[in-house]
Amino acid sequence: MIENLAEIELEDNGSKGRYVLREPGGAEAEMTFTRIGEHRIIIDHTEVPDAFRGQGAGLRLVTRAVEDARAAGKKIIPLCPFANAQFRRHPEWADVLQG
Repeated sequence: MIENLAEIELEDNGSKGRYVLREPGGAEAEMTFTRIGEHRIIIDHTEVPDAFRGQGAGLRLVTRAVEDARAAGKKIIPLCPFANAQFRRHPEWADVLQG
């Protein structure tokens, strides 16, 4: 269940970063991004190991990036195929999608 997943952590390394979920056994689900200037980020990769499958972990990671981008007035370029598919499924995210 999604409710049982750990909190998403943001690891920010300046021009690059990632959102990560860790489970007690050490598995990590992650979504990586690259900053392009002050107002845009590229989601470049999402990886969800088997330990997280079927729990909505990938969607949670992309949703967190959308929430953070919205709060900071940034736009997202979803180059990652998974993130791109989620943007197509969630038209309510159009305000943060870089057109």
